[in-house]
Amino acid sequence: MMRGMHKEQLAAQIKTWGTELGFQAVGIASVELPQAEQRLLEWLAAGRHGAMDYMAKHGTKRTRPAQLVPGTLRVISARLDYRPAQARDSWDVMHDPHSAFISRYALGRDYHKLMRARLQKLADRITQSIGPFQHRIFTDSAPVMEVELAQLAGLGWRGKHTLLLQREHGSWFFLGEIYTDLDLPTDAPTENHCGTCQSCIDICPTGAIVAPYQVDARRCISYLTIELKDAIPEELRPLLGNRIYGCDDCQLVCPWNKFAQTTQETDFHPRHGLDDAHLIDLFAWNETDFDSKMQGSAIRRIGHAQWLRNIAVALGNAPTSAAIVAALQTRRDHPSQLVREHVAWALGRHGVG
Repeated sequence: MMRGMHKEQLAAQIKTWGTELGFQAVGIASVELPQAEQRLLEWLAAGRHGAMDYMAKHGTKRTRPAQLVPGTLRVISARLDYRPAQARDSWDVMHDPHSAFISRYALGRDYHKLMRARLQKLADRITQSIGPFQHRIFTDSAPVMEVELAQLAGLGWRGKHTLLLQREHGSWFFLGEIYTDLDLPTDAPTENHCGTCQSCIDICPTGAIVAPYQVDARRCISYLTIELKDAIPEELRPLLGNRIYGCDDCQLVCPWNKFAQTTQETDFHPRHGLDDAHLIDLFAWNETDFDSKMQGSAIRRIGHAQWLRNIAVALGNAPTSAAIVAALQTRRDHPSQLVREHVAWALGRHGVG
């Protein structure tokens, strides 16, 4: 018995409570990740994490949950759909060089607070049922191998693009975890259904998926536009197209995403017209505009200078026009050297020295 309830009963209840709270699925994983640890060490040794030093600095805490939170026996993993129903079609945006493409997960409010609050509600329901128990909640907020744990919890399988895939939901979802000392029965991992398909590998604009299940972050557009704080390598800039925050290409071509569901969460619906915005309009935002409009958005974390850096690259990739050249020239003397460098590159692309 587990404080008045059988382990199996509690595990089943946790999953029921999770779906009642709005998660699409909840599973339970063990904390043994030996294969994942070896793959992570090899990835780090190859330098494929680029400037993401945080991927290495926590040692084995990322792959050994009980080191991160002593006493952890199980990880409760939850999945929450985010694909907005009413956003402009992604391919339409990317094929329009005057528009700005923003990864669909970032069109609405930052998911971290919503996910954390909902996981806390799940933890509260467990407490109400069995009394206080040791737990800690994570939403992409610590050295946690989310995809690996979700895979172990039976929530899907790791695709060749390294994201989690699920047969009825594709990959358009967020993941969150509760580390706990409850000795719950674990779920069986899901069988891999990628087969011989390599659409995600073929579509990647920068060739960042260097082999099935292997991504070199240094070439990934999501890394280049979000994680990288310095200059974007010049040889990669033309490959970014009009992607100014993240990249969804590998998800858009995945056959399993034909079955993806749209989110019921209004927080994830597009704000400020970001699903259908023009590059020149976004480039005109001053820092106050950016901070105000991006309040509550994941995008705000990159800061205004990096935002302008990304848009300058996209403007450099757009067809030459007087309006684009004029827009770029307004930032030619920007206080940030990072912005000035990318504006100069973009102007050069349009034949302006």
